[in-house]
Amino acid sequence: MTTLLGGLDIGGTKCAAVLGRASEDGIEIVAKRSFPTPASPQEALEALGAVLAELADEHHASGLQAIGISCGGPLDSGAGLILSPPNLPGWDRIDVVTPFKERFGVPVGLQNDANACALAEWKWGAGRGSRNMIFLTFGTGMGAGLILDGRLYAGTNDMAGEVGHMRLEQDGPEGYGKSGSFEGFCSGGGIAKLARSRALEWLAEGKSTLLCSKTGEVDGITAKLVGEAARAGDELALDVMGNVGRQLGRGLAVLVDVLNPERIVIGSIYARQQALLDPGMLAELQAEALSLSLKACRIVPAGLGETVGDAASLSVAQYALARE
Repeated sequence: MTTLLGGLDIGGTKCAAVLGRASEDGIEIVAKRSFPTPASPQEALEALGAVLAELADEHHASGLQAIGISCGGPLDSGAGLILSPPNLPGWDRIDVVTPFKERFGVPVGLQNDANACALAEWKWGAGRGSRNMIFLTFGTGMGAGLILDGRLYAGTNDMAGEVGHMRLEQDGPEGYGKSGSFEGFCSGGGIAKLARSRALEWLAEGKSTLLCSKTGEVDGITAKLVGEAARAGDELALDVMGNVGRQLGRGLAVLVDVLNPERIVIGSIYARQQALLDPGMLAELQAEALSLSLKACRIVPAGLGETVGDAASLSVAQYALARE
């Protein structure tokens, strides 16, 4: 038996509407359409509803059973409100659930993007079959979605899983407004900041690196470039990625000790750079985490790959349907 689901993703620069069919075997993306995020919340919600309806008509997909909405926090999932996310200025206490309930007459759910990805990986990806799972975004930022005892855990006011705010060192690249934070070390922006800082020191010592040839090029260093240089054997890039791996292991050790998960699924950068990150990560985990807890936990890359963003909003739809 398949379930026809609608998914909506609201971002600071673009929005997307997705149609998908869920079954015991997984999720099939039927159609997707993206467009730049309109200037006002009202325009964005109207456009998302119109695009979703168009996709259903174009693909003769009658019988839409639920709609899921994925958006960066903060938000109130119970009330269906988006609460002024930093990447969506003007979205202050915007009810994003009621308009779609009224238009389509089906259950509608809202979750932050980390929780949505956690649901998707738990249902259809690398977390399938687990009861206690942590999903880490490890992309533009570092956030977590928590599946505890077979249920999504969002916390008292939808703020559970903000692991990027944990301070791992007194000094280090800034992330989530805090120097030396988990996000500061383990995010795309954090890796770039760390590499830029180290490159300035490196060049001042008269050393060469594939990351840049002079100080005027330092600002062009990105996380992607660091990964490419490290795979090419660049000493500085390898050192940076080794440091990031160790900090990843330190953050994971806290999660392993506190939550005792059976699986930690890590997306984006980890999925692409696992070979570079694992040595430092695993060494730090062995040194820091409780051995019995660590022995019970598998750490794996996300299984849905590039489709995780589309599957995320659809998993929120399925979650909303199950809660009706």
